[in-house]
Amino acid sequence: MEKTPPIVFASCSRYHCYMSNQQAQQAQINPSIQRRRKDKDAAPEIATLELHAWGDLGDTLANFEDGVVNVFGGILGERVRARIIRYRRRRRHHVSAIVVEVIDASPHRIDPPCAYFGACTGCQWQHIDYDYQLELKRQRVENALGEYPELRGIIVSETLPSPQMFGYRNHARFTIRESGMLGYINRLTRRFVKVDDCALMHPGINEALRALQGKAAETTQLSVRYGVNTGDWLIQPTMHNPEIPLPTGQTHYWEQMHDRRLRIASPSFAQVNTPQAERLATIVGERLQLDGTETLVDAYAGVGTFAVLLADSARRVIAIEESSAAVNDAAVNIEGIANLEFVCSRTEDYLDSLDDPPDAVIIDPPRVGCHPATLDALIRRKPKRTVYVSCDPGSLARDLAYLVAGGFAVVSVEPMDMFPQTYHTECIATLVPAVTLPAGGRLGDTLL
Repeated sequence: MEKTPPIVFASCSRYHCYMSNQQAQQAQINPSIQRRRKDKDAAPEIATLELHAWGDLGDTLANFEDGVVNVFGGILGERVRARIIRYRRRRRHHVSAIVVEVIDASPHRIDPPCAYFGACTGCQWQHIDYDYQLELKRQRVENALGEYPELRGIIVSETLPSPQMFGYRNHARFTIRESGMLGYINRLTRRFVKVDDCALMHPGINEALRALQGKAAETTQLSVRYGVNTGDWLIQPTMHNPEIPLPTGQTHYWEQMHDRRLRIASPSFAQVNTPQAERLATIVGERLQLDGTETLVDAYAGVGTFAVLLADSARRVIAIEESSAAVNDAAVNIEGIANLEFVCSRTEDYLDSLDDPPDAVIIDPPRVGCHPATLDALIRRKPKRTVYVSCDPGSLARDLAYLVAGGFAVVSVEPMDMFPQTYHTECIATLVPAVTLPAGGRLGDTLL
């Protein structure tokens, strides 16, 4: 099937019901504001659509007018009635749609348990049964790999389910509106949705949400992080309202994974699904097949989660991280671990300069994937086993193809569900140096 170009979602101006006196006066003389009011009050535009493919943002795609439109709330193969949303951004017109009625339903459709689903677009897949969500994530990885000849034919394992389908997130970012209300912004309509309880959030996050609701007018954005295994909070920014019953403005919080306590500062990255992150660390250790004699490199190490949890399994561990905040956290987290050293550097600058060639490497880059210099260093060093952890199938496939072309073989590709009810997909890929077949073999035809 010909690949459909992704539809770009963009912000659009929306007229809000909360107006100052000055805004109200401007509305009387400003034609653009009057048009936005008229657009808001107009009857919605509805279209009947056939949903023929999945889009890049977890929405479905349908033919509409002279192009393809992203449709929120649909499932492949369905026939629906959808509200058309038109908006203009950077001198370009954009069109999206939201399902308002299902005419022919998919067998995988269920009733979303959250009252905010649709109004809030933070979850894309609450209307899809969980087993099918897992299969869709496997297909996303498989399709991404299939874009590269070097990776075709690689078997993608079934997606490892999350221990919790709801109540798993340890981190929330809220938008604040008039009277200190906390909520989210719909990514299509750009309208604010007040939220009193988020089904994805851990109960500790929702406890903080209820305590802060209606009391946070002094800021426009608010972040809440929670230690699932410690009960510790990090709430930013500092709030001064005496009615808020929780401490705010903390510089860090503590989490415990397996038997290790980890300090995590406000700017530092941490996986949002703590139980699944613990399983991820266990699987990474298993795929590396460490026997205690290896030099292990943890690249893009963050606060040192993998390095700390796997230090007992290796002779020497070198962790590389460029974020100074994360390195400061790691300095605390690695206390008492004699065989672990932390380096504040960019991975692409440091990996190739190691005096001790690594036997095993963990690569856990940002969503954009690895810097080319990092991949080149891996190709030159050829560690015995490399585990690549990714949250983006597209950048993972691109980097795996580069490594295969450089002499690696992909042993396994294993999606895992770190983000239930959304299209986001975590993945673990294991690589080893390839033994290329004699003349006549294809690139990627290898013996392990």
